[in-house]
Amino acid sequence: MSAGTARVAYNFAVLRVVPHVFLGTFANLGVILHAPTTAFLDAQLLTDPEALRRCAPDVDQDLLLRYLHAYAAVCRGEESAGPVALLPPSERFHWLTAPRSDVLQSSPIHAGVTTDPGATLAALFESQVAAPLRRAIDP
Repeated sequence: MSAGTARVAYNFAVLRVVPHVFLGTFANLGVILHAPTTAFLDAQLLTDPEALRRCAPDVDQDLLLRYLHAYAAVCRGEESAGPVALLPPSERFHWLTAPRSDVLQSSPIHAGVTTDPGATLAALFESQVAAPLRRAIDP
């Protein structure tokens, strides 16, 4: 990190698919990251149908993809995603990460500090979603 590079605090949560809520087992599908001081709010989500099928074979894949696209639209603040998407970034982040008993749930919120929220989001997605999925496919 060079002198003068601004460090910003961020919060993130891992988005999980929970195929059978009563069992509590899950697979990580994405990461949502919010850096409030820079108004950064973004998500990186697994949307490859084949990968989703491997993560959650018992879940309606079309419905799961629609849920994931809706999460992304709310995260980006797209007007077409409804009233929640029009809220300020902090409120959208907390709405997206609120506890639910649904097929999509988020992990607890974690915190960190970064100089590049976008790069941090990509690194978190790699470590929490992509790498574990590759290990599950190629043990």
